[in-house]
Amino acid sequence: MTAKLSIVLGPHGQVRDLRDGTVGVEGFGLEFIEKKRMPDAYREMARSQPYDICEMAPTSYLMAVAAGAPITALALPMTRRFRHAGMQRLRSSALRGPKDLEGRRVGVRTYSVTAAVWTRGIFADEYGVDPDKITWITEEEENVQSFATPPNVQRLAEGQSIAELMKCGELEAAFGGLAGAGNDLEHELVEIVDDAEARERDWFERTGIYPLHGMIVVRNEVLERHPTLATALFDAFALAKANYLERIRRGEADGAEDRRYRELSQWVGDPLPYGFDENAPSLAALVRYAHRQRLIPNEPPLRAVFHDPRSGAAPGNLQHEAPATASRA
Repeated sequence: MTAKLSIVLGPHGQVRDLRDGTVGVEGFGLEFIEKKRMPDAYREMARSQPYDICEMAPTSYLMAVAAGAPITALALPMTRRFRHAGMQRLRSSALRGPKDLEGRRVGVRTYSVTAAVWTRGIFADEYGVDPDKITWITEEEENVQSFATPPNVQRLAEGQSIAELMKCGELEAAFGGLAGAGNDLEHELVEIVDDAEARERDWFERTGIYPLHGMIVVRNEVLERHPTLATALFDAFALAKANYLERIRRGEADGAEDRRYRELSQWVGDPLPYGFDENAPSLAALVRYAHRQRLIPNEPPLRAVFHDPRSGAAPGNLQHEAPATASRA
């Protein structure tokens, strides 16, 4: 008998074959639930785990596990994007580089959004920026309800938006797109790091860190009930990704995101690497940044929070961090 499991995934090319049934998960049937905004699914999974399987922002996952959420992430990152770019300023602003952000107010959807965690960490490591000297202006509530934001984080009043504050000049800088100001101001904004692509290539060559975003997360009781699920998911996602990369190579997939991954593959190799070992430097950096930015109370061992089905260990053997007693996570 085939077990039916609910799943939420973003509209990524590498999961198209899973969505349309071209690739199946051996022994399981996936019932796809569509969400208008994936951040809403992240929040739900952090708080109440309504889905059996869900793509989830890795920072929200780390925070939720630290707070006691019964979920496990598989070593299946869904999206990749270098984060020297993404922090933007008004064209009229006098800001000219990351260090200029100290003492200013910067807009971001939530303090814990993974794009911001990466950029704050990179700016600290590469440009000497102290994130605590920046006032972070947020628009939405944090995904983990028990998390108490640092004192340099201010939530906008109901009805206010980062985009509106930028339009009237009250904010000079913010994250672009879904991470902050949205897309309505894209012609009025420029990158804080004007040579971001060159900086990103150099950083990757020096560190091996390739920033990851969405991770595949499964409810623990589902993994315990179905001990073959983690491996079956990994195999299915890997096959669907291989098919997608072949479509990119042949030019059959040629949208903006497809072209971005095709270009990235020229210098990173596999643009969507799956597996623990393949992602260990990136996972370690994200955990370090999340702890440094006071999003999680300590740095858990990587294998305690990210499971690779190829390891031979059952997901139930993962030793998650105990729920934090402090209010920070």
